[in-house]
Amino acid sequence: MANAGLRHQVRMVRAGAGDPRAMVAEFRSSAVFVPQDADGALWAGDEGGIRWICAFTDEGELEAFAGARGFTGAGIPYLTVLGSRLLDVAVPAAGVPCGVALDAAGAEPMLLPPVRGIVPDGCAVDGGRV
Repeated sequence: MANAGLRHQVRMVRAGAGDPRAMVAEFRSSAVFVPQDADGALWAGDEGGIRWICAFTDEGELEAFAGARGFTGAGIPYLTVLGSRLLDVAVPAAGVPCGVALDAAGAEPMLLPPVRGIVPDGCAVDGGRV
């Protein structure tokens, strides 16, 4: 199973028994699947003043997301990206407070918010600048 280590870390944090820093480290070193919108941009949504880039731990999670949005056949176009590239490049490039919504449509979703220790300090909402 793709990203078994990342999914395990998420499960442990959700259960209150994991180390959030270890989960973020695992996310940073994992390849995740990021859908693209019709314009080829990373699929994201805004909620609560934060832009959330959608990312998925495996193709099954991505396919469920795509199916729920009416994509069939070849499905939704996507990129395979290291989590570190999302956090260190895509999040700052958004120009607004931005985090990552991992497996948002799945049974074990996890948000990686734009705070220090997850995103670069310069774009963190808890002491950085956006």
